[in-house]
Amino acid sequence: MAELHPEFSKQPDYSGFFRYPEARISALAAELGRLDPSMPLLGAEAPAELERLSRDYSDYSPVLVERLRGCRAQLVASASSLEQVRLVAGACARHGVALTVRGAGTGNYGQCVPLQGGLVLDLCGLDRLRHFDAATGVIEVEAGSLMGGLNQQLEPLGRALRLVPSTARSATIGGFIAGGSGGIGSLRWGFLRDPGNLLGLEVVTVEPEPRLLRLDAAASTPLNHAYGTNGILTALRLPTTELVAWQQLVVGFDSWDRALAAAQALLGTALQLQALTLLEAPIAQQLPWPGGCPAPLAAEQRLLLLAAPDALEVLPAWLAALGGQIHWQAPQGGSRGLPLRELSWNHTTLHWRARNPDWTYLQMLLPQPEAPCLGLLRERWGDDLLWHLEAVRQQGGARLAALPLLRWRGEEALERLMADCRQAGALLFNPHVISVEDGGLGVVDADQVAAKAAHDPAGLLNPGKLGGWLSSPG
Repeated sequence: MAELHPEFSKQPDYSGFFRYPEARISALAAELGRLDPSMPLLGAEAPAELERLSRDYSDYSPVLVERLRGCRAQLVASASSLEQVRLVAGACARHGVALTVRGAGTGNYGQCVPLQGGLVLDLCGLDRLRHFDAATGVIEVEAGSLMGGLNQQLEPLGRALRLVPSTARSATIGGFIAGGSGGIGSLRWGFLRDPGNLLGLEVVTVEPEPRLLRLDAAASTPLNHAYGTNGILTALRLPTTELVAWQQLVVGFDSWDRALAAAQALLGTALQLQALTLLEAPIAQQLPWPGGCPAPLAAEQRLLLLAAPDALEVLPAWLAALGGQIHWQAPQGGSRGLPLRELSWNHTTLHWRARNPDWTYLQMLLPQPEAPCLGLLRERWGDDLLWHLEAVRQQGGARLAALPLLRWRGEEALERLMADCRQAGALLFNPHVISVEDGGLGVVDADQVAAKAAHDPAGLLNPGKLGGWLSSPG
């Protein structure tokens, strides 16, 4: 049951050179054209579009650039209805062709890159807010809905999404659930896989006669952050939170130790914060700041906050007592240029790499207290490692995560750095690997594998990315 299609090489990470016979792809395209002539299809006649729709932001990683080189879809179908999704799933199952689902392609780990050719299914056309429950704030929304647009629809209702990535303006909600883990809001609401952040899923199976399933919260858990390997997510049930007029603040500190101490102290206050980002001075100097925000001084560390309006009665004096100075403040949505959230999470990496393309990044939870770990790594790696911290809630407690920037000196140096991070007590989430497991805790999730067996018995969904399926017997 857990075998991939027999023509696959069954490599544990990638196979960028596999291609289905063109006759099989042509037969698949012809069947889809007969079943629904209105559904857009792209094939060999549009190589540039095939390449574009086979990519995400995995070029953040020099490792993934090499491992994903040559991986490209042979056919792209763009669905705008549930029935079209079912037609594609059934046709792929009958023809034995791999199917990789994509949203807007804003992921960083190759989640939507087709490792073994086949068909890419673009779900951006599924973008309706189906239902809003005024009593609970629960929504049912289609997977291709852009998160920024969804928040705009929720705003008149006094609600907002709990968690959004820094790419909220361009990312789809289905892609976020399938490939993301946290972001703006994680300081209040934790990570996507924490119980309560996903209430249910609508899923299409990949079988000759696809089934449409509606899963409750418990049954949805194995499909949360599974890279679309074990079911096609077509709609989601999500809780929302109250709409808050978040205030954007940029705070400067003259030393890293003072800035870190302030960030740590903020986590223990009763102030309502949506996000907290700490940037080491060399990073802050190279970021594009919002209109009206002064550029940082050479040695200035910067703390970025999204704070509730009532927090402003306390924050100025409280930050000043810790050595911080508020340089800029504006309501979210009311400032010129970039919103402050687009200087956080992996947008920080994006902006830095625009000027320094020979750099990459890591992701980790820092041990508590954080200073000894940070100090040890700063001593060993010097200016090859620059610190960017984000506040999150993990297992009920507020703590600091890190997305440090690192100068690329090859895979051997990367492995030494990661070993040093683990030795210093950090919990790593490696962004330079392909499989669901390797990018997480490094262990097989039996429930994810069981969900794939139930929803994708031929192993056609995003093959090569669920390590537990590749290693399963039978």
